[in-house]
Amino acid sequence: MNEPSTDFRPAISRRRFIRAAALTGSAPLIVPQLGFTQEKAASKRLTMGFIGVGKQNGGLMRNFIRQPDVSVVAVCDVDTTRREHALKTVRDYYAEDGKVPEGWAGCEAYVDFREMIARDDIDAVCIATPDHWHAIITLAALRSGKDVYCEKPLTHNIHEAIEVMNAVDENGRVLQTGSMQRSMKEFRVACELVLNGHIGKVERVECNFGDPGIPCDLPEEEMEAGLDWNMWVGPAPMRPYNSILSPRGVHDHFPSWRDYREFGGGMVTDWGAHHLDIAQWGLGMDASGPVESRPPAEKGAKRGATLVYANGVTVTHGGGIGVHFFGTEGEVEVTRGRFHFVHKGETKARFLSREDRVSLDSQLQKAEKDFLGEAPKIQLYRSDNHLRDFLTCVETRKKPITHEGVGGRSAICCHLMNLAYYHGQTIKWDPATNTFTEGTGDPKWLTRDYRDPWKV
Repeated sequence: MNEPSTDFRPAISRRRFIRAAALTGSAPLIVPQLGFTQEKAASKRLTMGFIGVGKQNGGLMRNFIRQPDVSVVAVCDVDTTRREHALKTVRDYYAEDGKVPEGWAGCEAYVDFREMIARDDIDAVCIATPDHWHAIITLAALRSGKDVYCEKPLTHNIHEAIEVMNAVDENGRVLQTGSMQRSMKEFRVACELVLNGHIGKVERVECNFGDPGIPCDLPEEEMEAGLDWNMWVGPAPMRPYNSILSPRGVHDHFPSWRDYREFGGGMVTDWGAHHLDIAQWGLGMDASGPVESRPPAEKGAKRGATLVYANGVTVTHGGGIGVHFFGTEGEVEVTRGRFHFVHKGETKARFLSREDRVSLDSQLQKAEKDFLGEAPKIQLYRSDNHLRDFLTCVETRKKPITHEGVGGRSAICCHLMNLAYYHGQTIKWDPATNTFTEGTGDPKWLTRDYRDPWKV
C-alpha cells in the first residue's frame, strides 16, 4: 500500500484516532444535537469535507465551493493523484482575491475518511465514492454529528438502506441523496400531473435504463504506486487491481466499477436509482414501496423485471425515453430535457427534440397553466437547485427533497429489482417492515459479507 506524504496527511491525535475507529462500529456515537445556525453563528459558513473526489465529486465540490455559505476544509481519496488534484483545486480557488472565507485555516487531504470524520470542526461531508462504501461512510458521519450529502444509490444493499434511514433520525442529522432529478422542473411537473389525476388512474410505469450488475471477473493488472488498493476495496471481497475499477489519476469519465455486483449494481442501481426514484415520486410511494419483485419472463434476460405495488400498478424495466406513466386517460413521458404529456388521446405538451420547434420550458409552463393551475390539489416539494436545497435544510433542520427516506426507499426498489434478476425468483415484500414475506427471498440477500474490519 502506498503511504501518503506528510504534506497531505496531518498527524491525528490519540483522541481523534480512537473516535475515528469507533465510527466504523455499530454503536451510535452520542453527539450534541445542534443545528447549523447555532453551531456556525459566528461565521455563518458550513465547513465541508469531500470524500471520493473523482469525476462526480469533483463537479459537486466545484459547485459547493462557490456557495457563499460554504467553506471547503478537507478532501479525501485513496488515489494520490486525485487527492492532490482536489486539494490544489480548493487552494487555487481560495487563492483568488476576495474568495478566502473568514477564519479559513486551509484545506487538508486524507487517505482514510475516518480521520476526516473525526474532526470536530467539519459540519458536513459530501460522499461520492463507489457504491459499496456509501453506507459505511454515511453512518460514520451521521454518528459523528455531521450532516451528509451522499450520491445515489444511497446504499449497496437493503440492510444498509434500513440502517441509514434509522441513523439519520437517531443522530438528529440532515441527509440529502444525490437524486437530483427531483430538483428538475420536468420531473416535478410530470409527477404532479400524474398525482393530480390528469392521466386518469395509473395502470403501469415503464423505466428505461441499462443492465443489472454482473459478478466481477476482471483480470489482474499491474498497478503504479499511489493507490491504496486495500482501502479502495474496503468491505468488498479482496480481488486483484484492474484499471476498469479504479482508473488511475484524474479522468473525465465515470468508471465501470458500477457494472459489478461487488461494488455497484449495474445500471439498475445507477440510472435506475434516478428513474425508479421518479416512479416512486409519481406514484406517491415515498413512504412505502412495492410489495413484489418479479423476474423477466425469459430466463437470463436483462430487461423485463417488474415491481408490483399493492394497488396493482406495475413498474417495469423496459423501454421508453426515461420514465413513462400510463393511465386510463393519458400518458406522461419524461427524462432529462424531454417531456411529453397526452390527455385523452391528445398531446397537450411535447418537447422531445428540437424538431418540435418549441422549448422545454414553454411546454412545461403550458402543462402547468392548463392542468395544474397556481395551486394544484397535490403540490410536490419544489427545489430548483439540489445543492442549495441541502444547504437550506442544514440551516433550517428540515427534511430535504431527497432525504434519507426517499433515497433509502428508492435504493430498496433498485435492490429488489436486481434480486429478481440475480435469483430468477418472484419476491414478496413488505415495505412497512422491509422484510421478505410469504416464504420468498432469503434474509442473506438483504446484506453482504463484509470484509474485516468493516461492517454495517
